[in-house]
Amino acid sequence: MTNPAFPSVAIVGPGAIGTTIAAALHEAGRTPALYGRTAREQLKLRYDGGSIIVPGPVQTDPASVGSPVDLVFLAMKSTQVEAAAPWLSALCSEKTVVCVLQNGVEQKALVAPYVPGSPLLPSVVWFPAQREADASVWLRGKARLTLPDTPATDVVLAALHHTRCSVDVAADFASVAWRKLLQNALAGLMVLAGRRAGMFSRADVTTLSLAYLKECVEVARAEGATLGDEVAQEIVDGFHRAPADLGTSILADRQAGRPLEWDSRNGVVQRRGRLRGIPTPISDVVVPLLAAASEGPG
Repeated sequence: MTNPAFPSVAIVGPGAIGTTIAAALHEAGRTPALYGRTAREQLKLRYDGGSIIVPGPVQTDPASVGSPVDLVFLAMKSTQVEAAAPWLSALCSEKTVVCVLQNGVEQKALVAPYVPGSPLLPSVVWFPAQREADASVWLRGKARLTLPDTPATDVVLAALHHTRCSVDVAADFASVAWRKLLQNALAGLMVLAGRRAGMFSRADVTTLSLAYLKECVEVARAEGATLGDEVAQEIVDGFHRAPADLGTSILADRQAGRPLEWDSRNGVVQRRGRLRGIPTPISDVVVPLLAAASEGPG
């Protein structure tokens, strides 16, 4: 049941990220409404030391929505935003805050056409959660979000107060978002290799990774992000420390034959680089290969 002391919450897209947020809310007594493409009776989040079962059902028909809510967590990928439009229309009023739990630095531009008048809040998701074969989600680290410093942020802070998902508020949100984008862009190499995080322990992959990230950093700076020269090495070091079997959502999508978020994670660097007149030779190889992996032909 919804706790009237907290905002009413709906989650659209209860995949790995959406399930994590749903579990954090349910554990704190603030069970959200669940909406998505696949009907489920419940969601399950597994973490080191236990698990959380979130009661459903996951509703699949937008007509089932009774009234708008205070907060929508949109946890669908950038390739699925158009499909979320009926849910957003049913769940949102001009007062509904829409928090986009999605990769990339173009969240507002992608989602805004579908929520005219609603406060729209981009986010950076900092936790590794992966879907398992039994449809449960394995949370492999602490859950944390970063949000911009806006009035709408207060609604998310209230919803997630004292839950297992912490929230940081960043004055320079753009720099945080670009830093996370660089991490996601590098993870795209896992698709091309068909390998998990252990591949980054190779010296030749490390060399390629640093060169690619330096290219990305230059574009990010041109877009207004404040990122030091050390960022590339820090991101590579993070992949070195990761479990060798740690995957990424874009690799999981490739293995399942689903469309890839290649444009929002990698293509954006190439596109913004061209607009700024910045050469992106590594992106010029990586991006078309990811696009072909996603869309073919062949």
